Amino acid sequence: MNLIGQTIAGRYRIDAFIGQGGMAYVYLAHDLEDNREVAIKVLLPQLTIDEDSVERLRREAVIAMRLDHPNVCNILAVGETDELPIYLVMPYLAGEPLALRELRGGPMALDDAIPILVQVCDGLEHAHGLHILHRDLKPENVMLVPDKDADGGKRAVLLDFGLAKVLRDEPGLVGLTRSGFTIGTPEFMSPEQVLGKELDWRSDQYALGVLAFEMFTGRVPFEGTTPQEVTLARLKSRPRPIRELRPELPARLEEVIGRTLATEPDARFPSMKEARAAFASVMPKTGVFGRLFR
Repeated sequence: MNLIGQTIAGRYRIDAFIGQGGMAYVYLAHDLEDNREVAIKVLLPQLTIDEDSVERLRREAVIAMRLDHPNVCNILAVGETDELPIYLVMPYLAGEPLALRELRGGPMALDDAIPILVQVCDGLEHAHGLHILHRDLKPENVMLVPDKDADGGKRAVLLDFGLAKVLRDEPGLVGLTRSGFTIGTPEFMSPEQVLGKELDWRSDQYALGVLAFEMFTGRVPFEGTTPQEVTLARLKSRPRPIRELRPELPARLEEVIGRTLATEPDARFPSMKEARAAFASVMPKTGVFGRLFR
């Protein structure tokens, strides 16, 4: 599907192809009405005739339009044309995915990683406050945007709420979520998610722990030769202590990540606010890192 040069709905001029994100193509566009750059998300051509795929993208729009936070990518508009069964308009974020930063730079230093983790906690706390779970937190779904006002000079923005679940159905959202349905990225799924159990915000916290482990080591906490081995290890054993891979990291960091990765949800932090404070406590409370506690 080549949309470059076309204008959608008489308003959005498609200027360039950004890339593929999951089940959708993402384009850079110019909003002719507001005179700004935006990102347009459209389904892959082979999925446009699939009602479930269209519904999932519509669900992402319905959910994400409720979100309003610097660390979450919201949806500006949703529409459809004769050629496009649905498209989403989002702010254009001129940055790089955390996954690319990990690939390019390898395991991260404390003063690079902790501000990112704290901001991810902030975004998740905002979503959880609206009774929304992400359910697919991973490096590909965290965008790092240059921002001189953000701690560490990078603003972490959560992307892709297409797998999100609303904990409390509200008018207009009924029927858009399914409980007991195993969905997500296997390496980042919580034990309860693997088992297809009902989820709450603590499942996102577990994924945050996997994310943190990978940021500091370049590896995931549970490994195996087959997906089945990895799944069994997650259910039956404790994660590898992070300082076995990087002994120079502080014991406090190992403690915090270990708690987010607890097999039983009740053993994790009571809320994302407490998880945020715990990650922030790894760094000194002076200078730039003192602001993490604001």
